Amino acid sequence: MKRRTFLGLTTLGPVIFSNATQAEPLPEPNKVPGEGTATPTSPSPKGNFSFDALSTRMQAKAKEAFESPKITLPEAFQSLSYQDYYAIRFDPNKALWRDGSNFQLQFYPLGWLFQTPVEIFEIVNGQAQPLSFDASQFLFQAPLDPTRFKNTEFPGVAGFKMHYPLNREDVSDEVVSFLGSSYFRAVGQGNTYGLSARGLAINTATNQQEEFPLFTAFYVEKPTSNTEQMIVYATLEGPSVTGAYRFVIQPGKHTRMDVTSRLFFRQDVERLGIAPMTSMFLFGPANQHAFDDYRTRVHDSEGLKIIRSDGTELWRSLQNAKSLANAYFAEKNPRAFGLYQRHRHFRDYQDANHHYERRPSLLVEPRGEWGQGNISLVEIPTKVESNDNIVAFWQPEIPIKAGQAAQYDYRLTWGALEEDRVRLARVKAIRTGEDISATPNPKQRKLIVDFEGGALDNLTAEAQISSRLSITHAKIIQSRVFPIPSAHIWRLMIDLEPEGDAPMEFVGALTDGNKDLSEIWLYQMRTDDAQPINDE
Repeated sequence: MKRRTFLGLTTLGPVIFSNATQAEPLPEPNKVPGEGTATPTSPSPKGNFSFDALSTRMQAKAKEAFESPKITLPEAFQSLSYQDYYAIRFDPNKALWRDGSNFQLQFYPLGWLFQTPVEIFEIVNGQAQPLSFDASQFLFQAPLDPTRFKNTEFPGVAGFKMHYPLNREDVSDEVVSFLGSSYFRAVGQGNTYGLSARGLAINTATNQQEEFPLFTAFYVEKPTSNTEQMIVYATLEGPSVTGAYRFVIQPGKHTRMDVTSRLFFRQDVERLGIAPMTSMFLFGPANQHAFDDYRTRVHDSEGLKIIRSDGTELWRSLQNAKSLANAYFAEKNPRAFGLYQRHRHFRDYQDANHHYERRPSLLVEPRGEWGQGNISLVEIPTKVESNDNIVAFWQPEIPIKAGQAAQYDYRLTWGALEEDRVRLARVKAIRTGEDISATPNPKQRKLIVDFEGGALDNLTAEAQISSRLSITHAKIIQSRVFPIPSAHIWRLMIDLEPEGDAPMEFVGALTDGNKDLSEIWLYQMRTDDAQPINDE
């Protein structure tokens, strides 16, 4: 594949090739190794580093069988506990580029869950040179004995974190972190870490074993003294795929990453996840009954936002399902999708330790046309907030076969992302409960959806507002829409009776009879969602 072909894909979107071995080879200053030759991920010392050359190397490597990294960690790092691991810190006085740029890099040690080293290369004047690490660059704090680690040479590091003066000019904040498999995360101004992104998801929530490809090497361009963005390249490897990635990272109120991913498939893939993100939803008002907890909400994200190709906006409220739940939203060339945290006040959570109100939202904006596929949402039962139980990604309709190649370009935006609350009313909260009428029916449930903003703000209490409502696997007993002026909201109240044990699916919007006044709201509910999760 020629350089102009790859550049063309930036505007055309992803293209699946029928057979990567039949495509024209990418240009490279050095010969692509043959079938029987091991292909290093690190660049040749000859010639300038380029993304095309890195892509060519990973394309050739896809013809070889995957070999799991085999490494023996230094003895002092082999049995680190969680507490031990986080007692090791990179010395900030030895951060890369500390005195020459607004950007600084610090590095994660190996140990605990992170047993596989990654290579780090610094690109200076077009040349990629490997960085080496030893114990003198790290601080070993209590309860560790620093003498155990003295003079230890590292076989690599587990990842890195990027610092930048995000909130104050005189303080270099941690903004981006790459650590573990292909996971990474970022924050905008005023945020703390929350949800994560991944380079790729393979066979998530299928009958096959889920695969977690690894970022095996990173190439970081040395920034100039006044640059406001940083460029990072990465190689990806797993049993089913190899890949080359480019991240252009610009910290700010909303931290943006422009991502190019070039993928080369070793094996067929049943379920491919592009631009995957992982988050946590334990409970909110709809299922708070299932937890004996003084807090009112516990989640890193509360909803999946989808902007369709025609601009229509969907909001799928998240849940902590009692069994594994998969939802599929068929789309063609979506404008955007992401996991959002809407509630931004301490009073919404009452958690003085984790401050969930400061967790970032994450929006994916495809570049070019991604074609037909679906936005997949996976919700996994959990009883504790330490488990990430929400996964969302784009799944292309075209089957992925061994020998194919693809490119996807997209922007990731992290932060307390604002939404247009003038054009459309938004879902503020959902609640569920038993029938509390004078003569309650034990089979019936009540579902409450509160909306705020948009045209609703200018309506009088006498306005004739109704709902467009569709429900499957349940019978609507009655529904009505009414204002609560003191709370500045309009409430949709639904009395329903479940039909069987299948999950109930809800789709609705508020309307004045001529047009929708709100985003389209979606939800899935089971009769036992408000009950504690069993230990089984």
